[in-house]
Amino acid sequence: MSAKLKQLKSELSAELDAILKYWSKHTLDNQNGGFIGQIDFNEQIIANSEKGAVLNARILWSFSASYQITKNEEHKELAKRAFEFLSKYFYDTEFGGLFWSINIDKTSKDTKNQIYALAFAIYGLSEYYAISKDEKALEIAFNLYLKIQENSFDPENKGYFEAFTRDWQPIEDLRLSEKDANEKKTMNTHLHIVEAYANLFKVWKDKTLQKDIIELLKTINEHFINTETGHLRLFFDENWIEKPDVISYGHDIEAAWLLLQCAEISEDKNLIEIYKKHAIQMAEVTQEGLDTDGGLWYELDPKNNELIAEKHWWVQAEAMIGFYNAYQLTGDEKFLDLVLNNWNFTKKHILDKQNGEWFWGVYKDYSLIEKDKAGFWKCPYHNSRACLELIQRIPD
Repeated sequence: MSAKLKQLKSELSAELDAILKYWSKHTLDNQNGGFIGQIDFNEQIIANSEKGAVLNARILWSFSASYQITKNEEHKELAKRAFEFLSKYFYDTEFGGLFWSINIDKTSKDTKNQIYALAFAIYGLSEYYAISKDEKALEIAFNLYLKIQENSFDPENKGYFEAFTRDWQPIEDLRLSEKDANEKKTMNTHLHIVEAYANLFKVWKDKTLQKDIIELLKTINEHFINTETGHLRLFFDENWIEKPDVISYGHDIEAAWLLLQCAEISEDKNLIEIYKKHAIQMAEVTQEGLDTDGGLWYELDPKNNELIAEKHWWVQAEAMIGFYNAYQLTGDEKFLDLVLNNWNFTKKHILDKQNGEWFWGVYKDYSLIEKDKAGFWKCPYHNSRACLELIQRIPD
């Protein structure tokens, strides 16, 4: 097994390099600044496409986090490029939020404050501060954190509301995307707020921030994790009345390791023990979504037991970390086998060996899902993070 792990670490180091090369070679927008908004399945740049805050923030995180491992100065330069573009064109200096998207000419397009996007900006900015010590990055991250606490936090029932207008008024459409339920409190946003806050706490050891992380982890434990099934509950109204939805295998296995990492950063011993148990249970039940080829299915609709028979790139990336994390916690080599099988599936079906980066995914018959190679939701964050996490977790 140690030889297999050594090989896995070597392959993931090479893959991290390949992912970063793709983004540095193909996505720089030298005409309009920053990064290209959309590259389609056929590697064609979609002219005049809008630029999304989430894409830019995730690029910022990916190159900043990678630089800590690679020490490649080009990665630091690209992180700086992403930071300067985000701080100049996405950060709303008037109302203190973040534009959801901007036009090709760098004017604001969708000005809503989607808390999910603010969270990813904090995540990227704090990672960039760790490598640059640029006080402006920390200042914007801190300001966005204050805005979330001031406007999105629900002091009465706890948790965070999804979205607001540019000037922080209520908004009708709260959804991240069309497939989501239009509800006020969602698992996805809470997961990424706590991820962002924990990353900020690593570089800014503030007691109030630490308290907010601990409270948020308690809220997630109370409402979003179904301890009977081991799956996540995804959507709630403001009073924590659940609006049942799909089982999301990708989010289950992502939350399994990520929430434990946040608990460890919070330094709350009780929460660390709680989330260790969750991490193992969630890794166990996520196996329900594994195919015989090692790939992890996207979602299941439990109402009619109908599988959404797609295997998406980000789901595989999170599976590798979540199952390896379960191996670290239990010592059970079955989890290692799941990691290796999943990586073999990913190499065979998800990696674009001709052009680089990862395909969006495959259908049941292994035909490719013909969606973006880079775009609003197609970023280097999940796959580069899977490489980074495992490179650091697998012993030499």
